[in-house]
Amino acid sequence: MVEERIRELAAEVGVELPPVRVSGDDPVLPSVFRVGTAAAVAVGAATGAAAALRGGGSRAAVDVREAAIAFLDERHFRIDGAAVDPWAPLSGDYRTADGWVRLHCNFDHHRDAALAALGLPEGADGDAVERACASRGAVEVEEAVTASGGCAAAMRDHAGWRGHPQSRAVAASPLVHLTRVGARGGARTGASKGGEGRALDGVRVLDLTRVIAGPVATRALAAHGAQVLRVGAGHLPEVPGLVVGTAFGKRSCHLDLRTPAGHAALRDLVAGADVFVQSYRPGALEALGFGPRRLAEIRPGIVCVDVSAYGGQGPWAGRRGFDSLVQMVCGIAHEGGDGARPRPLPAQVLDHATGYLAAFGAMAALLRRSAEGGSWRVELSLARTARWLDDLGRVDGAVTPEPDVTGMIEEMDSAFGRLTYLRAPGTIDGVSPYWSSPPPERGEHPPTWW
Repeated sequence: MVEERIRELAAEVGVELPPVRVSGDDPVLPSVFRVGTAAAVAVGAATGAAAALRGGGSRAAVDVREAAIAFLDERHFRIDGAAVDPWAPLSGDYRTADGWVRLHCNFDHHRDAALAALGLPEGADGDAVERACASRGAVEVEEAVTASGGCAAAMRDHAGWRGHPQSRAVAASPLVHLTRVGARGGARTGASKGGEGRALDGVRVLDLTRVIAGPVATRALAAHGAQVLRVGAGHLPEVPGLVVGTAFGKRSCHLDLRTPAGHAALRDLVAGADVFVQSYRPGALEALGFGPRRLAEIRPGIVCVDVSAYGGQGPWAGRRGFDSLVQMVCGIAHEGGDGARPRPLPAQVLDHATGYLAAFGAMAALLRRSAEGGSWRVELSLARTARWLDDLGRVDGAVTPEPDVTGMIEEMDSAFGRLTYLRAPGTIDGVSPYWSSPPPERGEHPPTWW
């Protein structure tokens, strides 16, 4: 199944990949969903695309177990032996008068918006939130929190989501939507490495993403040799452990895009970039002058990768969202828990799968660029990935024990301390992708290419 799905993805984006050797099978993680299959397809497609870019008859391989384990990345990440808890105290599932709702409060402004929507004072605790949710309907809470600028998701069953207008909008889009946005431009580097070096040596990637899916995509590109410059800002909140664990192999600068200086600095970086990856809400960067067509004017030949929660079309196109929320709305959490209470997937599967699919999409666009020229746009969403996972079918894995990670743990020194992390999955000619530098401190580097 994995090989066939990889071939389908390649055909969907119009590229030809070398055969990807697949070992192992589902179930790997405890879930009725084919999580291992999804992981192997996403990682395998990205690895196959890297092998194609490297050229020289490079051979790609992926192990289902190792790909699935990679989706547990943040669970195994350690700083000086200490685990990192990404969840804020008020983030979680709350029973409502007619079901369940999940609040995402990892950022302070999202927490404050949720409390305001529930009529609670600043500093209210989880018990107060439970009482406020218990007297209201799940969709009522979802809509109130969303209207206040927060992030919430009512639990829906499979049928409830499939009948939702946003679900229909998501279903109309390809899993990895690759389109041309400009006729001019071409490769800054050769189309093939001839089997020497890493696949993305010399490729420059701008990373304007946060949390998991986007950073996983750019971290995967870094593992294949890309120069990745992460562009953040001092005023934008981060999840402390995640911003470190997803930054291996990258540099980090800060720019305030609200200022003329920040705007000009990003424009200069775009002029020297090959790939631009962003996970702002649809339309947000375009409003600042950095939409795909404008990026293609600044840098003909650029590859623009857009990652969103619910896609760029439909009534929820601009809605904030995260993996755990998408699992709630699209029926995954309902099915996993038999409707009694939400039961999420055993990992942030939508985030990681979308991340590796985005890396695949970026490399597929580079392949198209080297063959045809032009600028390209790649669009993905967590909700579309959720539908794809659903369509992969089911497996008898609800009580499968979590796999042994022996052989996948590595360590590296950093400015934060000794880091323990999972190595990058997949191999090219028997060699695993790797990160050549530890995570940087936020804003450590100047906004320039090196």
